[in-house]
Amino acid sequence: MTTPASAKPVLRSSTLSQLSRALSSGAVSSRSLVEQALAAIQAPDGEGGRCFIAVHADSARAAADRVDAMRAAGADLPPLAGIPISLKDLFDEAGVTTLGGSRAMLGQPPALRDAVTVERLREAGLVIVGRTNMVEFAYSGLGVNPHYGTPSCAYDRAGRRIPGGSSSGGAISVTDGMAAATIGSDTGGSLRIPAALNGLVGFKPTQQRVSLEGVMPLASSFDSAGAMGHSVQDCTWIDAVLAGEPLPAAAAEAPPVAGLRLAVPRSYFLDDLSPAVATAFARALSRLSAAGATIVEADMPVFADAPSINPRGLITAVEAFEFHRDLIAVAADRYDPRVLGRIRSAEQALAVDYAHLLRLRRAFVAAVRREAAGFDALLMPTTPDTAPTIAEVVATDESYYRFNGRMLRNPSVVNSFDGCALSVPCHAAGDAPVGLMVAGCAHADAHVLAVGRAVESVVAPPQVA
Repeated sequence: MTTPASAKPVLRSSTLSQLSRALSSGAVSSRSLVEQALAAIQAPDGEGGRCFIAVHADSARAAADRVDAMRAAGADLPPLAGIPISLKDLFDEAGVTTLGGSRAMLGQPPALRDAVTVERLREAGLVIVGRTNMVEFAYSGLGVNPHYGTPSCAYDRAGRRIPGGSSSGGAISVTDGMAAATIGSDTGGSLRIPAALNGLVGFKPTQQRVSLEGVMPLASSFDSAGAMGHSVQDCTWIDAVLAGEPLPAAAAEAPPVAGLRLAVPRSYFLDDLSPAVATAFARALSRLSAAGATIVEADMPVFADAPSINPRGLITAVEAFEFHRDLIAVAADRYDPRVLGRIRSAEQALAVDYAHLLRLRRAFVAAVRREAAGFDALLMPTTPDTAPTIAEVVATDESYYRFNGRMLRNPSVVNSFDGCALSVPCHAAGDAPVGLMVAGCAHADAHVLAVGRAVESVVAPPQVA
């Protein structure tokens, strides 16, 4: 199929529904979108070399050509068919070695089959343009990778700020027009943190909603798989694909904000916010209230217990060490030392302490469900800070771990209570990106996505909403 002469770069800003309409009408071809993505990846002055660990140029072009040929022949195609997306280097693809952003996995055998999620992406007709860079083994919220480079945040590119992690390359692939959306994992904020720092929408579903078969684990108690995109509708559609559900129709207008009852927990989430985040969050609450939402500032003391559920990340470390123990024995020198140190922190952990924390977590999940009852969603800043520079983060171990703890602080609580959550941009246009987290309890995914779309229509910067 010949690329229409009117085709122009659209991946940097177009939503999936806009791209779907453009493809259906013939305004663009799948091949033209893939070529745009590949050109952005290969741009010599761009971030593509730090965003992608592997680029599937040939297979992406072939998949796009198949979609274009079927569309030209009048085939009834899925709504997302032909749209280029990127895939975090944690998801198995048949014939490809899943590296997890590490050099320790080099030489390991390739996957024998696609992950269930990848199978579903292909069934939906989405075109995978490549595998995105990430924090090694997904074990940080900063986005720093000493092996394959660290892509720079979309904001203040000259200042080279962290992209957020661990789904770092995926976020920048979307902001820079290398993909229309990206698939990643979220164990403590790995989708929502980079979304917040780069002005994107990121969705962490209930853990049991999306299959993790064929996805390299970090911590089995907290891992989940989801998407980042330009809008809540983007995440809603990709979530449906990943969960194996029909795509919901794209409504012309967002649901109304009026009548929503939204809780703002006073405990924990609002502590020590940076001025930029505090200002953006307060402005978002004011706008939601003016639009008719009931904003309830609630004590919710249960969240004061959040640090004791996974103290110093012990549950995460124990589960990570169980997966990595044999590899560390033969390839420890090929790990990022900071990631290796976090994994090895569980080397002397006691089984009784791990079991005790799992029991505390079960009680925490039940307590949060009771506290959240009667509200449509919980609201809090996704992260307490905007993106710091890469240089100041990596300057010392102390700065690295301090910034990492700050970035993970708020979003990781949702993983602890087995919830679902969106990060929606709420900063003023031109300011450093800030995310507003819209969270709910397990299996409230459809409702949280609907609430998120309503919230987005009120708080997002004009170019995002």
